[in-house]
Amino acid sequence: MNRGIYCLILENASCTLTVGALGPVSFRQGWHVYVGSAGGPGGLLRVARHIRYSGIAAHSPRWHIDYLLSNSHFHLVSAVCAYSGSDMECRLAESIRAPSIFHFGSSDCSCPSHLFYYEDFPEEKIIEAYEKMGLFVIIQNIKKV
Repeated sequence: MNRGIYCLILENASCTLTVGALGPVSFRQGWHVYVGSAGGPGGLLRVARHIRYSGIAAHSPRWHIDYLLSNSHFHLVSAVCAYSGSDMECRLAESIRAPSIFHFGSSDCSCPSHLFYYEDFPEEKIIEAYEKMGLFVIIQNIKKV
C-alpha cells in the first residue's frame, strides 16, 4: 500500500470532551486539523478508516483522533493527503503555525501536538505547508450525512 501523511480537517462546536489519558479537553468552536501518519502496512487506507468511523458514536476509540471523529460536536470535512516514502508527520506538524491542544496525537513522539486550531477554514494553509515540503497534495472532501 502507498504510505504517506495526512491532515484531517474537522469543523466543530464548542465543547469539552474526555480524550483517553489526556482527560477533559476543551475545544473552541471553529476548525481543528489533525496531522497523522500512514506509514504502516495499510498505508493511506488509514484515512479511509477515519472517514468510515466519522460520526459513529458507538465506535470504541483507539487513537486520540477517534474521540473527535465519533463525537457529534465534530464533523470531518476533508482529508488532505500526500504520498511520502519517509515519515514526515512530525515535520508537517512542526510546520503548522497555529494554536494546538498539548500532547494530542503526539504520545509516540516528541512533538508538542498533532492537533491544531483555526478560527477560519484552514485548507489553503494546510496545502501551503505540504507544498513547502515539496509534497503533492490529494484532497478528499467528505459529504455531510
